[in-house]
Amino acid sequence: MTEPHHEDSSAAPFRAVEFYSGIGGLHRALRRSTVNGCVIRAYDWDQAACQVYQANYGPGLVKQADISLLTAGELAGLRADLWLLSPSCQPYTVLNPLAKGPEDPRAKSFAHLIQGVLPELVDMGQQPRYILVENVAGFEASSTREQLDARGYNCLELLLTPLQFGTPNSRLRYYLLAKWRPLAFRNAGTPGRLARHIPGQGEDWSDPRSTSDAPVLFGDLKALHEYLDPDDTNEEFKIPDRVLEKWGRLFDIVLPSGKRTCCFTRGYTKLAERAGSVLQLNEDLDKRGNADTVRLLDPLRLRYFSPQELLRLFCFDPPSSLGAGSFIWPEKTSTKTKYKLIGNSVNVEVVCRLINYLFE
Repeated sequence: MTEPHHEDSSAAPFRAVEFYSGIGGLHRALRRSTVNGCVIRAYDWDQAACQVYQANYGPGLVKQADISLLTAGELAGLRADLWLLSPSCQPYTVLNPLAKGPEDPRAKSFAHLIQGVLPELVDMGQQPRYILVENVAGFEASSTREQLDARGYNCLELLLTPLQFGTPNSRLRYYLLAKWRPLAFRNAGTPGRLARHIPGQGEDWSDPRSTSDAPVLFGDLKALHEYLDPDDTNEEFKIPDRVLEKWGRLFDIVLPSGKRTCCFTRGYTKLAERAGSVLQLNEDLDKRGNADTVRLLDPLRLRYFSPQELLRLFCFDPPSSLGAGSFIWPEKTSTKTKYKLIGNSVNVEVVCRLINYLFE
């Protein structure tokens, strides 16, 4: 089989700008990819996120800024080849019954970039040749993303989950890839079709919710125990009785031998329903959903996943990196803040695969 062609790695590195950078998941994916590229500027409004970003990628790279105020002149000076964007998902998520899509004030900055700044950059001849956008499933119905095709880009839209790549987390996400014409996508198939696999790599994804035996593209699904901290006696992440009494019936309980967790959100540990799975350390018992008394749940030894375990499930660190791993948290970062920032981030492995494909 012919190997896919990638851009010449001996050439000057591609210059990337990361918007809504958070804790740097898109940056980490670019570093891990086969593409010879580097992030030369990152933008985010959240001060805590910027502190974490700086701790991991060095001082002076990330700028705390309101993205809706960035100008074409400022971005033109960066001479970026690649834009990496993970805008706020709250305007589009199905978990928010009041979501307003592009009319939501939180969608203003992304519309500013795509509808305002980008056309000016095109007129200057300073537009990025490559764009990658990550967002929640549901973003595909947004009118905002349609602007790229009209601006001179070939676009490809995908819905992908880490389950397809062997990671036991069902974080279904929308991705938009764009290339400045005449650049085109390899094996892209029917124009305008929402893909459920990376073209040329497997078949459309079908996610049977009732089983963990769904097909994956790259190897088998790993068991959760590969992602867990070696010390399972840590009381810090034990679920409090008051939470079990009120919300225990709503938890998605998973076992260390299991191969699926539900999507972890920024509300993990603060919300019980649809915010992330909890871990049942005792696999010898299975007494879910019994509301008679919280004491019946004690033998299950339920606890939350630790932030470090979530970093592994989000592929910031490999499953084998038991202990601290390579990702750095500033000393005073609270556990609550860690959960919020991880829940707002991306799956690094999925984005890495997409960056490789984008530059084929």
